[in-house]
Amino acid sequence: MNELKICIYPAIFSYDKKDNCYLVDFIDLKGCSTFGKDIVEAFNMAQDAMGLYLDELIEYPNVTTDFSKIELKKNEFINYVSIDMNEYRRKHNNKAIKKTLTIPCWLNNLCERNHINFSQVLQEALKEKLGIID
Repeated sequence: MNELKICIYPAIFSYDKKDNCYLVDFIDLKGCSTFGKDIVEAFNMAQDAMGLYLDELIEYPNVTTDFSKIELKKNEFINYVSIDMNEYRRKHNNKAIKKTLTIPCWLNNLCERNHINFSQVLQEALKEKLGIID
């Protein structure tokens, strides 16, 4: 069973008047940044960006920032962002798994004659049924 891995990192949130959005820059995750049109979207995007960033790493970086040395501007604040990496990986795992299904013989024959990719059609239909937009 996977070990519970909750990751928490500080980020600087700043309001950008010019683009009317919130920018997010992770202090200890160099190059990890994102934005959102409002604070809720910025926070959600920050979790997603952090998950994507951390998912590529073998070992997670330590939080090393000394906040007393960070000079914030008037429109900035520091907030911690957390993510459950096990849940993130479950949600974003694109590994294919085999499923068994049954369809009428006549439909199978017709699809094969028309070179229909069953897996692709099933994925598209399930996404449509669930309201998932790529």
